[in-house]
Order: sequence, then structure tokens, then C-alpha cells
Amino acid sequence: MTPGALLIAGTTSDAGKSIVTTGLCRAFVRRGLSVAPFKSQNMSNNSMVCAGPDGAGAEIGRAQWIQALAARATPEAAMNPVLLKPGGDRESHVVVMGQPAGRISSRDFVDGRRHLADAAYAAFDDLRERFDIVVAEGAGSPTEINLRESDYVNMGLARHGSVPTVVVGDIDRGGVFAAMHGTVALLEAADQALVAGFIVNKFRGDATLLAPGLAQLEELTGRRVHGTLPWDPGLWLDSEDALDLEGRRTPDGSAALKVAVVRLPRVSNFTDVDALGIEPDLDVVFVGDPRGIADADLVVLPGTRATLSDLAWLRARGLDRAIREHAAAGRSVLGICGGFQMLGRRIEDPAGVEGEVGAAVEGLGLLEVTTTFAEEKALRLPTGTALGEETSGYEIHHGRITRHGGQEFLGGARAGNVFGTMWHGSLEGDRFRAALLREVAAAAGRAWTASGVSFPERREARLDLLGDLVEEHLDVDGLLDLATHGAPAGLRALEPGASR
Repeated sequence: MTPGALLIAGTTSDAGKSIVTTGLCRAFVRRGLSVAPFKSQNMSNNSMVCAGPDGAGAEIGRAQWIQALAARATPEAAMNPVLLKPGGDRESHVVVMGQPAGRISSRDFVDGRRHLADAAYAAFDDLRERFDIVVAEGAGSPTEINLRESDYVNMGLARHGSVPTVVVGDIDRGGVFAAMHGTVALLEAADQALVAGFIVNKFRGDATLLAPGLAQLEELTGRRVHGTLPWDPGLWLDSEDALDLEGRRTPDGSAALKVAVVRLPRVSNFTDVDALGIEPDLDVVFVGDPRGIADADLVVLPGTRATLSDLAWLRARGLDRAIREHAAAGRSVLGICGGFQMLGRRIEDPAGVEGEVGAAVEGLGLLEVTTTFAEEKALRLPTGTALGEETSGYEIHHGRITRHGGQEFLGGARAGNVFGTMWHGSLEGDRFRAALLREVAAAAGRAWTASGVSFPERREARLDLLGDLVEEHLDVDGLLDLATHGAPAGLRALEPGASR
């Protein structure tokens, strides 16, 4: 078949682009097609390592990694050729084709990004040659008219590849009809010619009440509504950049163990704790002050994109003292990557990787390690054994660890019931997670029985549920026809403010 592509844009950020893209990847691959997800540029501190050329690691956005699983494809750097990792309010670290590529400031957002667009277009063209269908996800809204000239994620990509585009709107926010109409109307004519339809997301209620509005939207715009996805609580996927940090609570508050995850300002890869969220006998809460960890059995310090500044934040709130007191009482602490580095003796930044050249601060002193930041980023997919169980993970860090004492633990260190690891994702290993929770329970004097739930199986079940919902509620065959044959000719051009 002719290689096809479809762009899933949205009326706003968090409209449901990732959900729809993921669901279509699963629906299309069920039809026997080879499918690749794609996002020209992702802005997120939640990333993943996949295998790169010559065995090297490559870093991509977590969402595209999940979408590759939905498509039953091997994740690769071309699926997210540009990744921006915010390191502050006005600056981001840049990853191009899986490798670090300097920094970009908000001043450069319009100018100085031509090389990023070139990398994105080359990756898209490459995927399109190798797969039957490329399902591309946009970013934010395609109608950011102040940024259109430099856009290569939304209509810039669509124009580059003559990619038909479908706009997703979140009806739960209200104003979805105006948002959909306005998204098309504010685009220039050549962009409008590629916007072929709409998808409504997160609908609750009686579909017959929605039908007249959908019919009128089609009449006003001359474009099809390709379906309405219902709101479903089971659609939770591995968290991405929406910062769904409200925790996972047991229904009746009778959990055997409580886990308090410190909500760092620059938290990254917080999907590390998603696997704890599926455990039926855990309360997992995110906290920002000492009171939140007072009754916790396990305190988790997650990864961060700014270890030094987040450590200062921790101290300013008295969380450093609370964590040390928690550990002194014999209860458990787990630090992951940047969180692990905070638990050590000292953190040094001779090259100014995080800001000031030569910066150095004392850590919490709970583990006998020193961290030294290096300019070269480590990207690895390690495997090993801890607590008697085999497990695996992924490493994304500039910090180099020197261990002065204590036990080795998953690329990190352990002292009593304080654990530090450089491995993200290790808790997704079911047997290792159960072994760690047994240690936590024993330290707390609590009973603990492994639940037997499987995180990989839960993830696959969620992807199948999403695929089922897409099959049931969207016109998958119509969207596939759109992807393979392009946007229909003669789509009506809308003028801003026009109703007909």
C-alpha cells in the first residue's frame, strides 16, 4: 500500500492528542499494518531510553515510547527527533535524535530552530518510507499564530508531508465547538486545506444531546466529525507531561503501607512510581512539606532535572530534616537518580551542567556517595540483580557516582533501609517491586503479602482498552482512508468570525 500518515492536532494542550494517537496506533496495527508513532518535538522531563545505533542509548519522550508499544513497534529516536527538557522557566536542554544537543532559550523559540525542523522532517520522511502508516501527534494547538512561521510540529509538519490533519477537542473543558471552529478559521488557507475533520474527547452523558451540535459543526466547517471518545477512568496511561501527581489511593484508606513521594519542583521521570500505583494495598501520595511524610512507611525522592535547586527547595521547607528523622527511625527511603544524588554526602558541578560553574553543595548524608556532574550524558539500558531478584531499568543522567561505603544497589548504594539507585523504571519489575516492598514492610513492622499484580500486563491491558474504545467510538476505517489518500480536495475555507 502507499505509505500513509495522519496528524493528530488539538484545540489546546492536554486535549487528548496523546490518547487518540496511542489508540489509533493500536487500532491500525490490529489491521495488519506496520505503524510508527511520531512527534516532531516533545517538551517534557519524562523521557525514556531506547536502543540507538551501534548499541548506544537514545533518549525520547515517554509518550512516544508508549505509543510505540501500542503500535507493537520497536521504539527509536526517529519517533521523537526533538525533545526539549525544561531546565528552568526560560531555558530547555535539547535532545536531537536521542542525543544531547545543547540548550535553547525562550528567545530562540522562533528564531534559531531551523536545524531542529530539518532533523524532524528527515526523521518523519525516514519513518514514512519504512512503515505503512505514521501517526503523528502535534503539540499544543496548531493555531498558535504568533509561532506559525517557525512551526514544525503541527501545520508545518502537515505542509511538509501533505499530511491530513484531525483536530481533537476536550468537551469536558467546555466550549469545544467554538474551539474546533476557531482552530480551523484562524489558520491560513493552505493549512486549512489539510484539516480534514474533528474528534471529540472525554464525553460524558447522553450522546443524543451532542448529536445536533456535531451536525451543525460539520455543516459550518464542511469537515467530518470522526467520532466521540467517552470519558473512561481506565484510560490512565503512563503519565507524561500533564503532571498527574495526585497519587493513587486505596478506596477505603485501609492500605497496609503508605508511600510519600516528594513533589519536587523540577520532578522528572515521575513515571517511576506508576508501578506502585497499581498495588492494591498501597497508598501513594505526593507531598510538599514535612507533615506529608510523618506517617509514611516509604519516602521516595524521585528524579529531577535540577538537582541542586530542588535540593535547596527541599531544605527551605524542612524536608531534609524530616527525611533524615524518618531514616533515623528505621523507616525506608528510596532515592531515584537525582533523588538518590540528594541522599549522598556531596554534589559537585565543576562544568556548570546545572548552572553555576564549580557549584558544590552538601547532600543529606544518608548514603556514602559523592556525585560529580559531567557534561556528557549517560544513556543506558542496564540489567542486574538486587534483593535477590533480577530487574532492569534505564539511565539518563549527567551525575557520576563515587561510592565510599555501603552496599551497591542498582547502580547506586544502600545503607540499612535507605536505598539509592540511578536506574529509572526498576519498579516496573514485578518481582523486584515485591521484594522492595517486603523490605519496607519489615522495617515498618507491618505485614505484607505480594499482590501478584503485573505492571507490564496492566499496561498492555490499558493499551488494549484504548484500542477497543477507539474501534468502537471512532471511524477507524475512515481515518485510515484519510491517512492513505490524503485530505479531500475542495475543503471549505473558513474566515475568522464567519459562520457560513
